[in-house]
Amino acid sequence: MTTQPLLERHDLAVIGAGPAGMAAAATAAGLGISTVLLDEQPSPGGQIYRGVTEAAAATRAALGADYRRGQDLVDALASSPVHYVAGGTVFDISPAGEIAFLTDGRTRIVSARRIIVATGGQERPFPIEGWTLPGVMTAGAAQILLKQADLVPSGRVVLAGTGPLLWLLAVQILRAGGRIDLILETTPKRNWRAALRHLPRFLASAYAAKGLALLAQVRRKVRVVSGVSHLSGLGGERLERVVYRTGGDRETVIDADTLLLHQGVVPSLHLPDALGCKIVWNAEQRSFQPVVDRWGATSLDHVAVAGDGGGIGGAQSAARRGRIAALDAAFRLGRIDRARRDRSALPDIKALDRDLKARRFLDVLYDPPAQFRVPTGDTIVCRCEEVPARRIEAVMAQGVLGPNQLKFFMRCGMGPCQGRLCGLTVTEMFAAGRGVSPEEVGHYRLRTPIKPVTVAEMASLPFGEHADKAVVRL
Repeated sequence: MTTQPLLERHDLAVIGAGPAGMAAAATAAGLGISTVLLDEQPSPGGQIYRGVTEAAAATRAALGADYRRGQDLVDALASSPVHYVAGGTVFDISPAGEIAFLTDGRTRIVSARRIIVATGGQERPFPIEGWTLPGVMTAGAAQILLKQADLVPSGRVVLAGTGPLLWLLAVQILRAGGRIDLILETTPKRNWRAALRHLPRFLASAYAAKGLALLAQVRRKVRVVSGVSHLSGLGGERLERVVYRTGGDRETVIDADTLLLHQGVVPSLHLPDALGCKIVWNAEQRSFQPVVDRWGATSLDHVAVAGDGGGIGGAQSAARRGRIAALDAAFRLGRIDRARRDRSALPDIKALDRDLKARRFLDVLYDPPAQFRVPTGDTIVCRCEEVPARRIEAVMAQGVLGPNQLKFFMRCGMGPCQGRLCGLTVTEMFAAGRGVSPEEVGHYRLRTPIKPVTVAEMASLPFGEHADKAVVRL
């Protein structure tokens, strides 16, 4: 990585320094492409490899071999001529490729002929009663604390939900010396029948052995309750109890200090949607995602999406997608010919195809049930503006048809997170209420700035000689 002054224009800009972004930037720079890598975190790694360069030895051991694999990507990035900008928060990109970002309290603009968006995924909302109480957080948030601050939850700890990350986090907490009192699994039994057709490919993959090992480690040490059909957190100023039901009307109430929730990961849409990339509904992963081809290319000629932002596939698949997108960028920029691109990408393309086919078993198996995707009554939907489900239900009853029309009646989705925590839930509510697919309902139209910026930061944009490059569209 270079520490030379940032150039005004590069051949390629990569947004996000997770596995896809690191692999893409290092690959492109290795082919002689002038590459800038922008990431809002202080060090590379993204969410999956967060803190990998600073984590204590004990933490690295607790997080496992897959986490330590991230060091190889960091090392490859460090030895490349990539211009890496840590703490660079991108908040807007113009159609011409001018990128506005914040760094060290200043607003700067850099432009690029091609852009690879590698902003990854985010946890699916899990809107239940009490999910806004102190003491309730997502599994991903708990994982951040472990990776970045060597912290594990204390007191009486309950994990709840569905998906591979739930079991991975449980193992990581236990290895780090933490305690888990109970796991409440919400995976419906009917999902197993639907997933069976994908089981052979899954069993033939590396995912199977790893997954079974995780399950065995957890079940030996932690009580697991399966088939949970109702879940809520109760308390005054903070979480005090967890209530769950496994069928019928009988509820079980347990004392708890920490409740960690998770029901899958979905692509982060804000940047590709704000750019104008075509977005579609992935019914199997129950999420929206940009339309991409095998090279990560989107509906915009100069923009590609690599990694989980183009469909959830996991860390290793993300790195492969990053390399594939970088090779295609090199071809489109005229640095290599088509034959070299295809030849160089073939191993990653074959491995990616194999991995994604195997993961279909996980997508179907861990499809979260409707009652945890579609809240009702006083359950908060929009955390930023504290909008409960009943208010959205009332507006729906008046004939409002979708998320964007909803904004005319209330501030749902207009807070600091810009719909990241409620957008998918709102779409699911409208789809359930109208009896149609989420694809027909659509999603929040996302506009720039994609991250909150102050008036002072906006005013510090380098106007003057760059006046023709002002990119912020309010």
